[in-house]
Amino acid sequence: MPRQQQPATRPARRRSYDQFCACARALDAVGDRWTLLIVRELLAGPRRYTDLHADLPGVSTDVLASRLKDMEQGGLVTRRKLPPPAAASVYELTARGHGLLPVLAALAEWGAPALAERRPTDAVRAHWFALPLLRALEGAAAGVLDVHLDEGEFHVRTGEVTAGEPVYGDGPAAGADARIALDAELCLALGRGETSFAEAVADGRIEISGDSALAKELRAS
Repeated sequence: MPRQQQPATRPARRRSYDQFCACARALDAVGDRWTLLIVRELLAGPRRYTDLHADLPGVSTDVLASRLKDMEQGGLVTRRKLPPPAAASVYELTARGHGLLPVLAALAEWGAPALAERRPTDAVRAHWFALPLLRALEGAAAGVLDVHLDEGEFHVRTGEVTAGEPVYGDGPAAGADARIALDAELCLALGRGETSFAEAVADGRIEISGDSALAKELRAS
């Protein structure tokens, strides 16, 4: 009996608004649920799939894999193998993906007023406070700043960041130029523009450690 030929599988067509509009085209690329939060995580630098999954509570493995595949096809991320002995693959932003930093910064500023109260079901990671803090540090000298919150530690790069360079990262950075300690509520208040970094330093709500030029500038801000 002749073997039946299986129909050729066609690649799934990505959903589109089919509108000749820059906003619509942008949302075609990043409008799916989880996509921009994956970008938020990859702004910290190359990440393994397991690390991404751990820092995106609530995303299923299938959805995360699907979003990453779409983002690869859309030119937002690339995947590469780490050299031995790591034997693992990492995802990282392309220049186009990195260009979403001001978009996420604007979203963080717009969404900050909705964070008036933390819900019992809300997950939290310390580095999620990096974007609002960076807004308050605009104009600071270039350097790496360790940030300590009760929720954990992360680090941010101040000043102009080279294209493709991580903007922030989880945990303290080796050889950081300065260290600050504050609480999450103040981080959000800085992001909302309710107080300035200089005011928070002056009234003791931010503690600064270090002798670098960046530390001295932040103390004098």
